[in-house]
Amino acid sequence: MACTSCSTKDGQPGGCKNNGTCGTDSCNKLTVFDWLSNMSVPNGEKPFDFVEVRFKNGRKHYYKNTENLSLSIGDVVATEAQSGHDIGMVTLAGELVRVQMKRKKVSQTEDVLKIYRKASQKDIDIWTEARDKEEPMKVKARQFAIGLNLQMKISDIEFQGDASKVTFYYTAEDRVDFRELIKLFAKEFRTRIEMKQIGFRQEAARLGGIGSCGRELCCSTWLTDFRSVSTSAARYQQLSLNPQKLAGQCGKLKCCLNYELDSYLDALKAFPKTDIKLFTEKGTAVCQKTDIFKGHMWYAYEGEWMNWHKITTDQAREIIELNRKKEKVESLEEYASDLLEEDIKSDFENVVGQDSLTRFDSPKGSKKRKNTKGRNPKNKNTRKPGDKKEVNTLDKPKGNAPNKPRNKPESKVDNKSANKAEPKTQNKPKPRPKQRPKPRAKNDDRTAKIDQSKGPVKSREKTQSAEKGSDKASSKGNTKSDQGKGDIKGQDNA
Repeated sequence: MACTSCSTKDGQPGGCKNNGTCGTDSCNKLTVFDWLSNMSVPNGEKPFDFVEVRFKNGRKHYYKNTENLSLSIGDVVATEAQSGHDIGMVTLAGELVRVQMKRKKVSQTEDVLKIYRKASQKDIDIWTEARDKEEPMKVKARQFAIGLNLQMKISDIEFQGDASKVTFYYTAEDRVDFRELIKLFAKEFRTRIEMKQIGFRQEAARLGGIGSCGRELCCSTWLTDFRSVSTSAARYQQLSLNPQKLAGQCGKLKCCLNYELDSYLDALKAFPKTDIKLFTEKGTAVCQKTDIFKGHMWYAYEGEWMNWHKITTDQAREIIELNRKKEKVESLEEYASDLLEEDIKSDFENVVGQDSLTRFDSPKGSKKRKNTKGRNPKNKNTRKPGDKKEVNTLDKPKGNAPNKPRNKPESKVDNKSANKAEPKTQNKPKPRPKQRPKPRAKNDDRTAKIDQSKGPVKSREKTQSAEKGSDKASSKGNTKSDQGKGDIKGQDNA
């Protein structure tokens, strides 16, 4: 809750910039709502003459209004101090102050301080100037402490209202000899010095911060009493004893560990004690884990620590009662089999609708792998069949395997040449010649075609000459493709 001047504007917090002294007094964590402010005092009774006054960082004291000043919440007053006077702000007045003093056990007779007057403008100016000096003075004080190698941390500085005294709040693990430090402070700041040691929780409450939960620290917002937190609180709640997770900004155990501790302790009353062992015919079982919310317990046999058996608290009590009667159960598996978890599908309803989150995504097509075996589209043979440099790959011998003749149409003219070439190719494949011999069959075919028109006698002569050319080509190691061409053409001419 904040005052009206602390509202945000254009997304930026404005802030009253009064350092906790705004008129409505709703910027502080120790603000108390006066629910008796609208009620009048009964006739014949005097109003309660004590007033609650707040200072820096939530420090509060109760003062007696001996001058019968008409004070209201938010008034800046000059109060009595041990030496000089201090400036504070009234946070509560009336009958509700009596209740607060009774709750905090503050005596109304012993060491009662007084309110001098309402603060004048001069008092306020001196007070604000002293407050502005606190931050640079804190930096210098820390440098002095580091220079003297003192195991302490100066966390905050507070000026008195009349700027006659400065209080240094520090934290330390052990006792610190700061006599030399006080001499340096007095020489540098030219004022009276007071050193006050506080705890780590009080330091976090003064400095403030953000906790691991994402919210402001409880001690800096609303928590006023710091109760001791022990590790047993984490054990009762079955939390892992990890100091990094259980510690807060102050380095101590988190105060929120005590918030739900009572509810856990009430729930654990229905559970049997974990140190009680279960005696069965199979062996002795020891408790390993408990689930407070579901009411389940896990037990393991001695020697079989990896196998846990889950039973309910009622079943555990039943076995304990039988053990008290000196009776044993056969095994824990009989009870654990009754708790086999079934797959329960929980249907969740969406407030917006039952639409899928991936409804706008493009559907993924079925990716079928194409059979591209033996196909290489990049290395296509783009040569035409009429090119002169065309080479038949079947002509090359593969390893030591003999060359197999290709299947070709039978011809009478072709038998002699085939029989002559077979023994040579089967025994040893001949290497391909460097220079390709000139085909003779083509010239013979041309002459055969020309002579065919003249008469049958000349065509026979030409066929005989074609047979002789094919025999010579086979003997010289010509390719089979040339032989086949010559034979087929010779057959056609015949």
